[in-house]
Amino acid sequence: MSVYNEKIMLANGIEMPQLGLGVYKMTNPEETVEAITYAIKAGYRAIDTATVYENEKETGEAIRHSGLQREDLFITSKVWNTDQGYDQTLRAFETSLEKLGLDYLDLYLTHWPVKESYVETYRAIERLYDEKLIRATGVSNHHAHHLEKVLVKANTPPMVNQIEVHPRLTQEPLRTFCKEHNIAVTSWSPLARGGLLSEPTLQNIGNKYGKTAAQVIIRWHLQSDLIVIPKSVTPERISENINVADFELTLSDKHAIDALNLNERSGSNPEDF
Repeated sequence: MSVYNEKIMLANGIEMPQLGLGVYKMTNPEETVEAITYAIKAGYRAIDTATVYENEKETGEAIRHSGLQREDLFITSKVWNTDQGYDQTLRAFETSLEKLGLDYLDLYLTHWPVKESYVETYRAIERLYDEKLIRATGVSNHHAHHLEKVLVKANTPPMVNQIEVHPRLTQEPLRTFCKEHNIAVTSWSPLARGGLLSEPTLQNIGNKYGKTAAQVIIRWHLQSDLIVIPKSVTPERISENINVADFELTLSDKHAIDALNLNERSGSNPEDF
Protein backbone atom coordinates (compact mmCIF):
# COMPACT_ATOMS: atom_id res chain seq x y z
CA MET A 1 0.00 0.00 0.00
CA SER A 2 1.27 3.44 -0.92
CA VAL A 3 0.28 5.69 1.98
CA TYR A 4 0.06 9.43 1.31
CA ASN A 5 1.71 11.36 4.14
CA GLU A 6 2.60 14.79 2.75
CA LYS A 7 1.98 17.90 4.86
CA ILE A 8 0.90 21.46 4.14
CA MET A 9 2.60 24.32 5.96
CA LEU A 10 0.14 26.71 7.58
CA ALA A 11 0.73 30.48 7.84
CA ASN A 12 2.45 30.16 11.24
CA GLY A 13 4.85 27.42 10.09
CA ILE A 14 2.88 24.53 11.65
CA GLU A 15 2.69 21.47 9.39
CA MET A 16 -0.74 19.90 8.91
CA PRO A 17 -1.21 16.48 7.29
CA GLN A 18 -2.78 17.03 3.88
CA LEU A 19 -4.92 13.90 4.09
CA GLY A 20 -6.91 13.14 7.22
CA LEU A 21 -9.96 11.24 8.44
CA GLY A 22 -13.28 13.04 8.81
CA VAL A 23 -15.55 11.54 11.49
CA TYR A 24 -18.84 13.30 10.65
CA LYS A 25 -21.90 11.05 11.16
CA MET A 26 -19.88 8.43 13.05
CA THR A 27 -22.50 7.96 15.76
CA ASN A 28 -22.06 4.37 16.93
CA PRO A 29 -19.48 4.68 19.75
CA GLU A 30 -17.86 1.27 19.26
CA GLU A 31 -17.75 1.59 15.47
CA THR A 32 -16.25 5.10 15.80
CA VAL A 33 -13.41 3.97 18.08
CA GLU A 34 -12.72 1.01 15.77
CA ALA A 35 -12.74 3.13 12.59
CA ILE A 36 -10.40 5.78 14.01
CA THR A 37 -8.10 3.15 15.54
CA TYR A 38 -7.97 1.34 12.19
CA ALA A 39 -7.29 4.61 10.32
CA ILE A 40 -4.36 5.51 12.58
CA LYS A 41 -2.91 2.02 12.05
CA ALA A 42 -3.37 2.49 8.29
CA GLY A 43 -1.27 5.66 8.39
CA TYR A 44 -3.70 8.55 9.00
CA ARG A 45 -2.22 11.21 11.27
CA ALA A 46 -5.03 13.81 11.23
CA ILE A 47 -8.52 13.39 12.68
CA ASP A 48 -11.26 15.97 12.11
CA THR A 49 -14.11 16.01 14.64
CA ALA A 50 -16.56 18.63 15.99
CA THR A 51 -18.78 19.19 19.03
CA VAL A 52 -21.92 18.57 16.98
CA TYR A 53 -20.67 15.16 15.76
CA GLU A 54 -20.98 13.93 19.37
CA ASN A 55 -17.96 11.67 19.03
CA GLU A 56 -15.15 13.69 20.64
CA LYS A 57 -15.07 11.22 23.55
CA GLU A 58 -14.60 8.26 21.16
CA THR A 59 -12.00 10.18 19.16
CA GLY A 60 -10.03 10.71 22.38
CA GLU A 61 -10.34 7.03 23.23
CA ALA A 62 -8.95 5.99 19.84
CA ILE A 63 -6.06 8.45 20.23
CA ARG A 64 -5.15 6.88 23.57
CA HIS A 65 -5.40 3.36 22.06
CA SER A 66 -3.16 4.29 19.15
CA GLY A 67 0.10 3.96 21.03
CA LEU A 68 1.37 7.07 19.20
CA GLN A 69 2.81 10.15 20.85
CA ARG A 70 0.29 13.00 21.07
CA GLU A 71 2.52 15.23 18.91
CA ASP A 72 2.43 12.66 16.08
CA LEU A 73 -1.29 13.33 15.58
CA PHE A 74 -3.11 16.42 14.32
CA ILE A 75 -6.52 16.84 15.95
CA THR A 76 -9.15 19.34 14.81
CA SER A 77 -12.48 20.19 16.44
CA LYS A 78 -15.09 22.92 15.91
CA VAL A 79 -17.34 25.10 18.04
CA TRP A 80 -21.03 24.55 17.27
CA ASN A 81 -23.50 27.32 16.36
CA THR A 82 -25.37 27.33 19.68
CA ASP A 83 -22.06 27.78 21.57
CA GLN A 84 -20.84 30.80 19.62
CA GLY A 85 -19.84 34.17 21.04
CA TYR A 86 -16.67 35.05 22.97
CA ASP A 87 -17.24 33.54 26.44
CA GLN A 88 -19.38 30.66 25.17
CA THR A 89 -16.65 29.62 22.73
CA LEU A 90 -14.04 29.52 25.49
CA ARG A 91 -16.38 27.33 27.56
CA ALA A 92 -17.22 25.08 24.58
CA PHE A 93 -13.51 24.59 23.92
CA GLU A 94 -12.93 23.49 27.53
CA THR A 95 -15.73 20.94 27.16
CA SER A 96 -14.28 19.61 23.89
CA LEU A 97 -10.82 19.29 25.40
CA GLU A 98 -12.27 17.44 28.39
CA LYS A 99 -14.24 15.02 26.18
CA LEU A 100 -11.19 14.37 24.02
CA GLY A 101 -9.02 13.97 27.12
CA LEU A 102 -6.32 16.19 25.59
CA ASP A 103 -4.20 19.10 26.83
CA TYR A 104 -4.39 21.02 23.56
CA LEU A 105 -5.87 20.89 20.06
CA ASP A 106 -3.90 21.32 16.86
CA LEU A 107 -6.69 23.28 15.18
CA TYR A 108 -9.99 24.76 16.37
CA LEU A 109 -12.59 26.14 13.98
CA THR A 110 -15.79 28.20 14.01
CA HIS A 111 -18.19 25.62 12.51
CA TRP A 112 -20.52 28.03 10.67
CA PRO A 113 -20.59 31.84 10.43
CA VAL A 114 -23.49 32.53 12.83
CA LYS A 115 -24.45 36.06 11.81
CA GLU A 116 -24.40 37.86 15.16
CA SER A 117 -21.47 36.04 16.69
CA TYR A 118 -18.91 34.58 14.27
CA VAL A 119 -16.48 37.53 14.57
CA GLU A 120 -16.53 37.28 18.39
CA THR A 121 -16.22 33.51 18.15
CA TYR A 122 -13.05 33.88 16.11
CA ARG A 123 -11.68 36.41 18.66
CA ALA A 124 -12.07 33.68 21.30
CA ILE A 125 -10.21 31.22 19.03
CA GLU A 126 -7.38 33.78 18.79
CA ARG A 127 -7.25 33.92 22.57
CA LEU A 128 -6.97 30.12 22.76
CA TYR A 129 -4.09 30.41 20.30
CA ASP A 130 -2.38 33.13 22.38
CA GLU A 131 -2.74 30.89 25.44
CA LYS A 132 -1.13 28.00 23.48
CA LEU A 133 -4.20 25.79 23.92
CA ILE A 134 -4.39 25.39 20.13
CA ARG A 135 -1.54 25.28 17.61
CA ALA A 136 -3.45 26.86 14.72
CA THR A 137 -6.59 28.96 14.22
CA GLY A 138 -9.31 28.60 11.64
CA VAL A 139 -12.90 28.80 10.50
CA SER A 140 -15.26 26.63 8.51
CA ASN A 141 -17.91 27.40 5.90
CA HIS A 142 -16.83 31.05 5.62
CA HIS A 143 -17.36 32.86 2.33
CA ALA A 144 -15.01 35.71 1.32
CA HIS A 145 -17.28 38.36 2.87
CA HIS A 146 -17.30 36.48 6.20
CA LEU A 147 -13.51 36.19 6.08
CA GLU A 148 -13.17 39.90 5.33
CA LYS A 149 -15.12 40.76 8.50
CA VAL A 150 -12.94 38.39 10.54
CA LEU A 151 -9.70 39.69 9.00
CA VAL A 152 -10.53 43.33 9.83
CA LYS A 153 -10.61 42.50 13.56
CA ALA A 154 -8.03 39.70 13.71
CA ASN A 155 -4.53 40.02 15.14
CA THR A 156 -3.88 36.44 14.04
CA PRO A 157 -5.64 35.78 10.72
CA PRO A 158 -7.36 32.39 10.28
CA MET A 159 -4.89 29.81 8.99
CA VAL A 160 -7.50 27.37 7.66
CA ASN A 161 -10.97 27.60 6.10
CA GLN A 162 -12.79 24.28 5.89
CA ILE A 163 -15.41 24.36 3.11
CA GLU A 164 -17.36 22.00 0.89
CA VAL A 165 -15.19 21.24 -2.16
CA HIS A 166 -15.41 18.45 -4.72
CA PRO A 167 -15.40 18.20 -8.53
CA ARG A 168 -19.05 19.34 -8.70
CA LEU A 169 -18.31 22.34 -6.45
CA THR A 170 -14.77 23.55 -7.10
CA GLN A 171 -15.16 26.91 -5.26
CA GLU A 172 -12.41 28.53 -7.38
CA PRO A 173 -13.12 32.20 -6.41
CA LEU A 174 -13.18 31.42 -2.68
CA ARG A 175 -10.05 29.27 -2.94
CA THR A 176 -8.30 32.13 -4.75
CA PHE A 177 -9.34 34.57 -2.00
CA CYS A 178 -7.99 32.17 0.65
CA LYS A 179 -4.72 31.73 -1.23
CA GLU A 180 -4.25 35.51 -1.45
CA HIS A 181 -4.68 35.71 2.33
CA ASN A 182 -2.47 32.70 3.09
CA ILE A 183 -5.42 30.65 4.39
CA ALA A 184 -5.16 26.92 3.70
CA VAL A 185 -8.36 25.27 2.45
CA THR A 186 -9.68 21.95 3.78
CA SER A 187 -12.28 20.16 1.64
CA TRP A 188 -15.22 18.63 3.47
CA SER A 189 -17.54 16.24 1.63
CA PRO A 190 -14.60 15.72 -0.77
CA LEU A 191 -16.37 12.87 -2.59
CA ALA A 192 -19.70 14.77 -2.75
CA ARG A 193 -21.11 12.25 -0.24
CA GLY A 194 -20.28 9.41 -2.61
CA GLY A 195 -22.38 10.98 -5.37
CA LEU A 196 -19.48 11.10 -7.83
CA LEU A 197 -18.20 7.55 -7.61
CA SER A 198 -19.99 6.42 -10.78
CA GLU A 199 -19.10 9.57 -12.76
CA PRO A 200 -17.73 8.30 -16.15
CA THR A 201 -14.90 10.85 -16.46
CA LEU A 202 -13.58 9.89 -13.03
CA GLN A 203 -13.96 6.18 -13.69
CA ASN A 204 -12.10 6.46 -17.00
CA ILE A 205 -9.23 8.34 -15.39
CA GLY A 206 -9.18 5.73 -12.62
CA ASN A 207 -9.00 2.86 -15.12
CA LYS A 208 -5.90 4.46 -16.63
CA TYR A 209 -4.06 4.23 -13.30
CA GLY A 210 -5.71 1.13 -11.86
CA LYS A 211 -7.39 3.31 -9.23
CA THR A 212 -10.98 3.87 -8.09
CA ALA A 213 -12.98 7.05 -8.77
CA ALA A 214 -12.66 7.89 -5.05
CA GLN A 215 -8.86 7.69 -5.25
CA VAL A 216 -8.88 9.88 -8.38
CA ILE A 217 -10.99 12.52 -6.59
CA ILE A 218 -8.75 12.47 -3.52
CA ARG A 219 -5.69 12.81 -5.74
CA TRP A 220 -7.37 15.80 -7.47
CA HIS A 221 -7.81 17.51 -4.08
CA LEU A 222 -4.20 16.84 -3.12
CA GLN A 223 -2.81 18.10 -6.42
CA SER A 224 -5.01 21.20 -6.08
CA ASP A 225 -3.14 22.06 -2.83
CA LEU A 226 -6.23 21.28 -0.75
CA ILE A 227 -6.31 19.48 2.59
CA VAL A 228 -8.79 16.62 2.33
CA ILE A 229 -10.72 14.66 4.99
CA PRO A 230 -12.68 11.77 3.44
CA LYS A 231 -14.97 10.01 5.90
CA SER A 232 -15.55 6.27 6.15
CA VAL A 233 -16.08 3.62 8.82
CA THR A 234 -15.28 0.73 6.44
CA PRO A 235 -11.70 -0.57 6.80
CA GLU A 236 -11.36 -1.21 3.02
CA ARG A 237 -12.48 2.33 2.20
CA ILE A 238 -10.30 3.86 4.90
CA SER A 239 -7.27 2.06 3.39
CA GLU A 240 -8.30 2.85 -0.19
CA ASN A 241 -8.65 6.59 0.53
CA ILE A 242 -5.07 6.96 1.80
CA ASN A 243 -3.52 4.65 -0.81
CA VAL A 244 -2.91 7.45 -3.31
CA ALA A 245 0.82 8.18 -3.15
CA ASP A 246 1.77 5.99 -6.11
CA PHE A 247 0.14 7.86 -9.01
CA GLU A 248 -0.19 11.41 -10.27
CA LEU A 249 -2.89 13.03 -12.39
CA THR A 250 -1.72 14.74 -15.56
CA LEU A 251 -2.63 18.34 -16.27
CA SER A 252 -5.27 17.19 -18.75
CA ASP A 253 -6.74 14.81 -16.13
CA LYS A 254 -6.95 17.74 -13.71
CA HIS A 255 -8.60 20.00 -16.30
CA ALA A 256 -11.13 17.27 -17.14
CA ILE A 257 -12.03 16.99 -13.45
CA ASP A 258 -12.18 20.79 -12.98
CA ALA A 259 -14.64 20.86 -15.89
CA LEU A 260 -17.13 18.73 -13.91
CA ASN A 261 -17.95 21.77 -11.77
CA LEU A 262 -21.67 22.68 -11.60
CA ASN A 263 -21.50 24.80 -8.41
CA GLU A 264 -23.61 22.04 -6.89
CA ARG A 265 -23.66 21.60 -3.11
CA SER A 266 -24.25 18.35 -1.25
CA GLY A 267 -24.57 20.27 2.05
CA SER A 268 -25.90 23.61 3.29
CA ASN A 269 -24.96 26.96 1.82
CA PRO A 270 -23.24 29.20 4.41
CA GLU A 271 -25.50 32.05 3.25
CA ASP A 272 -28.66 30.35 4.49
CA PHE A 273 -27.63 27.35 6.61
